Amino acid sequence: MLHFCHVIIRFAVRVPVVMMTGVVLSGIGDVVYVIYQRLMTPPLYLLNISDIYETFAAFLAVLVAIEIFVNIRLYLKSSVLPVKLVLATALMAVARKAIVLDFSKHDATEC
Repeated sequence: MLHFCHVIIRFAVRVPVVMMTGVVLSGIGDVVYVIYQRLMTPPLYLLNISDIYETFAAFLAVLVAIEIFVNIRLYLKSSVLPVKLVLATALMAVARKAIVLDFSKHDATEC
């Protein structure tokens, strides 16, 4: 019975792996599409600072998704939660939020 429960849990952990693969591919497609769209609007082949921030935010979101994918993959491989990697991923997500935070749109009390 315990072995059966372990197999079910391992299968349940594989479902987010497949979903994260879709999220990463979708995020990469979104970054490529946004860059293409911004470069093709007049003036051609030039990005303003807000375009760069939006692209950078999307790129960092993809990197966080990849880190989460790596966390899940390592958990499946060893069945032990990699605490250091989880903390590194959390720090990367917080850093992403701090980097792309636009203080002209948000008040300091909202953060």
